[in-house]
Amino acid sequence: MVFISILLGLLPSFIMVGLGGLIRNRLSANAWQGLDRLNFEILFPALIFVAASSRPIALTDMARIGPAVWAILLFAMSLGYLARRFGPDSFRDFAGAWQTAWRFNTALGFVAVETLHPAPVGELAVAVGMAIPMANLLAVTALSRGSGNWRQTVFKVATNPFLLASVSGVIVGVSGLSIPVPVMAPLEMLSRAAIPVALISVGATMNWGALARMTRFSAIIVATKLIAAPVAALSLCLVVEPGEAIARTLILFAALPTASAAHVLAAGFGADRELAATLVAQSTLLAAATLPLWITVITVLF
Repeated sequence: MVFISILLGLLPSFIMVGLGGLIRNRLSANAWQGLDRLNFEILFPALIFVAASSRPIALTDMARIGPAVWAILLFAMSLGYLARRFGPDSFRDFAGAWQTAWRFNTALGFVAVETLHPAPVGELAVAVGMAIPMANLLAVTALSRGSGNWRQTVFKVATNPFLLASVSGVIVGVSGLSIPVPVMAPLEMLSRAAIPVALISVGATMNWGALARMTRFSAIIVATKLIAAPVAALSLCLVVEPGEAIARTLILFAALPTASAAHVLAAGFGADRELAATLVAQSTLLAAATLPLWITVITVLF
């Protein structure tokens, strides 16, 4: 039942990626790039802000969950760097792909968490809210390397739409402020458009032939995200024993496929968007097998 539930939850995403592949030639390359820019500047920042700010965040939960998710991100980032020698010569192109080793798909997280009983939805919201700023800070910093002097890099990091949305969303969640409906409603409308638009763009820019030919580089990156990171999270939970709800949350968080927005961020910094899009697709498709297995492990052990 768990396996079927997760497959059904992922099926709409698979369909949207496939749709992008079918219609890729109906739009010009400039049109797809414009769509990526719309996602980068408006749609995904709205999604990130809504996800981080829609649920109140307790300071005690932040103190327990925050350091753990940061450790998972840093572990995946460090392990993913082992693929450097097998990746593109350009560091910026490598960084666009490297980020997929630690970034995560928030939407699929909230789909998958509902298969757990009881579902730690609140804890997952805290994990996402704490992880998004760090994940995007690491990604933006890596993509900014070599693009100018340190002042320009700091400026790019500080003004990145993903980072600004993450930080502001966490601040709202911690403060407990309620955003007026006339302001929140259009943000929610934009956030609902972000994922389907990004998935269609992934399908349109992805090299479908390369999808079936996993290289050593992509194998290291994808295995880091789908296998090594959840193994590390499971080991951490068995040693520290943070409690059932938090343990379930951390392992599920670590087992999520990479963010569907990864290729959007890569394109925004001039990195190889096709390579990033292919890694997103590989990670998402393979997660249809690995995520149900990890949820089964969570259910048995916790």
